[in-house]
Amino acid sequence: MSVAIQQQPQSMEVANVYARNSSNNDSDDATATDVVTVATKVDKTAEVFSPQLLQMYYSRFFPYSLMHSWLSYGNQDPTVFSRREFSFTLDVGGDEIYLRYQSFKGADDLQQAILNRRPAKIDIGAVFSHDPSQKNTLPESRFQPVQREFVLDVDLTDYDDVRQCGCSGAKICGKCWKFMNMAVKVMDEGMRQDFGFEHISWFYSGRRGVHAWVCDESARMLTDEGRSAVASYFEVDLGSDRNKEVKISHPLHPMLRRAHATLEPMFIESVLPEDGHGLLAKQELWEQLLDTLPEGAEVVSNKLKTELASKKGMAMSPAEKWEMIKMHIEAYVGHKAGQKKSAKRADAKLQDRVEIWPVEVVFRYTYPRLDINVSKKRNHLLKSPFCVHPKTGRVCVPIQHEKIEAFDPFAVPTLDQLMSELDNYERENGKDTDSEKEQREIPNWQKTSLKDYFVPFQKDFLEPMQKHFRRKERDASEEEAAVIGDF
Repeated sequence: MSVAIQQQPQSMEVANVYARNSSNNDSDDATATDVVTVATKVDKTAEVFSPQLLQMYYSRFFPYSLMHSWLSYGNQDPTVFSRREFSFTLDVGGDEIYLRYQSFKGADDLQQAILNRRPAKIDIGAVFSHDPSQKNTLPESRFQPVQREFVLDVDLTDYDDVRQCGCSGAKICGKCWKFMNMAVKVMDEGMRQDFGFEHISWFYSGRRGVHAWVCDESARMLTDEGRSAVASYFEVDLGSDRNKEVKISHPLHPMLRRAHATLEPMFIESVLPEDGHGLLAKQELWEQLLDTLPEGAEVVSNKLKTELASKKGMAMSPAEKWEMIKMHIEAYVGHKAGQKKSAKRADAKLQDRVEIWPVEVVFRYTYPRLDINVSKKRNHLLKSPFCVHPKTGRVCVPIQHEKIEAFDPFAVPTLDQLMSELDNYERENGKDTDSEKEQREIPNWQKTSLKDYFVPFQKDFLEPMQKHFRRKERDASEEEAAVIGDF
């Protein structure tokens, strides 16, 4: 059936300057139902991705067992997997066909369906009250999502207004990828410390972003309202194309204060210098930055422009320039704080806005830009981990959040690379006939660079989570035995 789709879419000297001047200055998600045909032609020119390479990947590398073990959550309830929605995007004659509400009893059924259909893209949705295949036979009130991981989606396209590296849209480089490092650090820390979530896995989207899957039971059972509340907790108004003003309350919320402590050193290292985004390495950019100081603080802006353009200022490193900017801000705010009460009342709002401005600048460039709509709804699809991005041919691999700065999106294996690695492995190890059976028992992904991503996912995320669920199940059994006296 073909239906319409709705896209979702220094010091005292500096302080005296302001005393002297005071008299003059007072982020690819499908949401269609059933089967949807979209008149968008698939790019056939890319050599990194082809139906043949994709079939090879699905038949030789896709970690069906890992996927099933993860989404079964300890196998306490088999319906947790069998009532999970999967969505397949198929390439049929150059058109994309979306198949929603697919479901499978186990890993073998999932594998067979993927091998038969060879989806160009796989998305994962919620666990429903009934088998998703029964959707059209049940009243809407009876067919409802009952659980789903809390997910986050961060995409570099949402940073286009602050990327000064020459990239925009789908294009990325090592310089702008660091924005993803910043997002992972802030969001992972916030979800663990402020909400107590433990079982969080991050994944590379395969092209230009990252996804987080929060798998704690408390996260999976969140209502849409609860998800919206968690997502909104992290939301910061970073302005718009028309109004660049960042809106942050003063004093800072503790979560934002912690985020700023994490982000400012990365801002100094990756945004300010010439080998970053050049914010304080190019006069044109730093003058544009100083023009964003609040109206009424022109004395600060003008003084800084003069000092930065001086011989001494031009010789400063970007980090030194930033410290000088903050020093002038502190001196200006300190002078205002020392004024008479009548003047202080008149200037209180301006004083707060100037004082918070350096924080707003850091957040404007580095604070995570979430696609919040992905997080709010249980029924929202998100690209499946372990699948392949059709534009890059790269696998959507897990990311170790504690080693995020070591993650290189350009080092993630492509389909043709995996085939070459497997051929090399078998050429080097296939000569020993005594180990032939042993070699067959090793998953093919372990014979390639995928092991560098899948093994940490298995050992550092999946196994501890499964251990947690087994312990929880054992504790519940012991508690029930104690109640009925069955020791």
